[in-house]
Amino acid sequence: MKRRNERVITRVVIATGISSVVTQLLIIREFLAQFQGNEFVIALILFNWLILGGIGTILSHRITRSLWAATATRLGWLSLLLAGLPGVLILAVRYFRDVFFIHGSSVGFYSILIYSFLATAPYCLIIGFVLPYSLFVIRKSNPGYPGARIYITDNLGDVSGGALFSFVLVLWVSPMTAVFLANIPLLLAAFLLFHHYSRQRLSVYLSAAAAFAVLGAGMFIEPLSLVPPEGKTVYYSESRYGRIQVLKDKEQYTLFVGGVPLFSSQNLNMAEETIHYPLSQVDTARNVLLISAQGGMMAELEKYRPASVDYVELDPKVADVEFRFGLIKKIRGLRVIHQDGRAYLEKSKKIYDAIIVNLSEPDTFQINRFYTDRFFALARRHLARYGVLSFAMEGFENYLAEPQRQKLSSLYNTVRDYFSHVLLLPGEKIFFLCGFRPINTDIPKLLDQKGIPTRYIRGYYYGNVTPERIERLNSLIDPKTPKNIDDVPQLMHLMFLQWFAKFSTSPTGFIVVLLLFCMVYLFRIHLEEFVLFSTGFMVMGSEILVIFAFQIFFGYIYFQIGLIVTVFLAGLLPGAWFGDRFRKRSKQTLMFTDGLLMVLMGLLIAAVKLAGHQLPVAAYLVFGFSVSLICGFQFPVALYLRGGDAPAVTQTFSADLIGAAFGTLIANVFLIPYFGIIWTAAGLIGLKFLSLTVTILSYENV
Repeated sequence: MKRRNERVITRVVIATGISSVVTQLLIIREFLAQFQGNEFVIALILFNWLILGGIGTILSHRITRSLWAATATRLGWLSLLLAGLPGVLILAVRYFRDVFFIHGSSVGFYSILIYSFLATAPYCLIIGFVLPYSLFVIRKSNPGYPGARIYITDNLGDVSGGALFSFVLVLWVSPMTAVFLANIPLLLAAFLLFHHYSRQRLSVYLSAAAAFAVLGAGMFIEPLSLVPPEGKTVYYSESRYGRIQVLKDKEQYTLFVGGVPLFSSQNLNMAEETIHYPLSQVDTARNVLLISAQGGMMAELEKYRPASVDYVELDPKVADVEFRFGLIKKIRGLRVIHQDGRAYLEKSKKIYDAIIVNLSEPDTFQINRFYTDRFFALARRHLARYGVLSFAMEGFENYLAEPQRQKLSSLYNTVRDYFSHVLLLPGEKIFFLCGFRPINTDIPKLLDQKGIPTRYIRGYYYGNVTPERIERLNSLIDPKTPKNIDDVPQLMHLMFLQWFAKFSTSPTGFIVVLLLFCMVYLFRIHLEEFVLFSTGFMVMGSEILVIFAFQIFFGYIYFQIGLIVTVFLAGLLPGAWFGDRFRKRSKQTLMFTDGLLMVLMGLLIAAVKLAGHQLPVAAYLVFGFSVSLICGFQFPVALYLRGGDAPAVTQTFSADLIGAAFGTLIANVFLIPYFGIIWTAAGLIGLKFLSLTVTILSYENV
């Protein structure tokens, strides 16, 4: 009977793990779509998610001890609530975005931090509460049930949820359908728990039916939740890379990917500038490489009658939509390549007369890799003798803000190492023209000589792009600004500062409050909790580091990144299982595993430094699994040292979650953008060295 009771509870724990991981990943994608987000937004959401989970874990013991005794039926009610909440949470994020913020406006750091905290608080607090509460319920009938076992069971659910989302749900269904499918196991597990423990059958049936109805209603409400305030949605799809929407307003079509308006069908000036600025400089545009495209560009390209146009677009669905709605014209010699642009150049041997990069600002690590030293070296290698590389940044009217000046300077200083002539042309966008011979700024005259007709450039170029403006812009370049290097993404640091400058705010206040909170927390916890805090910090810091390193070196190949995330979850499971069997070796085990973590991180530094671009995907997977395996190993050991009672369970669980929260935020927002991959890894080693030192000193004083 006792084992049957345990099985009923563990089914709920596994199903909760599946639901929580799928919900977390869906919420991240939703925030990215609603706030045109990047890795900084992801860091804020994960930070709030983990911190709130840690708070919920701490509350579980205090509430259970003083107000609310642990019972299976109460766990069942909480599980039914959790099953119905995810769909409501996603719809709330969609609907309330335009209630709290002006529609279409960009949103600052602090606004997203507060909004994501309030939006996810109810769900995350309950998720953090339920895991230790489940253990307390089991211990009522089996007082000796080990806390590590519930941790292992939860990891099993997390791994299953990560794999389910990454390799099934995100590929085939919409968000609300994914919510429905991911929460059916939890709904069923809660129903079976009630069936085993409770006799309140009518109320249970009604509540389960209500939760099921909420989940089902979400699938029908979803199309209504995506209706734009203006215009009409003529296409909607969820790609593995993000949300794709095409809005029609009168006769204009606008393509949105991940909430960002990529381009519209009637942006003539941008199409002309992007194509004619670089191609006017080449003698013959026979072979052209276009990394991403914009409405009208192919029509402008066609005027040069090129022999081949290689158009690189990572997401096949985006390219299909572009051709379907006439956003891009099919021209002779066009070849569409569904691959990361930089990864394509790494393997291609083709030489081009022009390489045109039509990407957004480098506000993500994925985009930033097209503005680093490594990419410029690749571009030079693939250009003909008198070929041209072109890319653009956000322009300015009269005043160039300092973060933007530093961004342009960093780019100029980086690309200047690979091209003897680099010129910046001012306008709505600032175009970089890079080549091996002087750049001619009289572009209308060059186009007339080639017999290329234009409307915008011919009518407005001389009035907008004057010699005085060109000279002033190029004179503002600061030669001392650090270059944008793969290992040290200077542009990400500058984009982060520009984000704050845009809203006249500063990250200083947030960092000070964060450090004060961290110091107060660390002074109040025990040694074993500090070890788990540093371990949680290192797991999430390592996961962020590996994903970014993979993006930088290989590009965004979704299945591999999904696999990395799942592997980091998977290693915790066997690690905790083995750790439970070695838990009586106590502090020696903690010291040995801390040392192993430092050795692993040191090996990663050496591998990235010596052969970052040559490392196979398997190397990152083995590293991720090894780190999470060791971290999982430490948890039952630390829990055993703390005594394994209810306070120890909640404090060790929360230390792991809070450490992971700080690791996510600090690595993502501070360490990697400011110091790069190598020094971030060194910082993680330093934290683990501190953990090892404290453990050794504590052990010697016993």
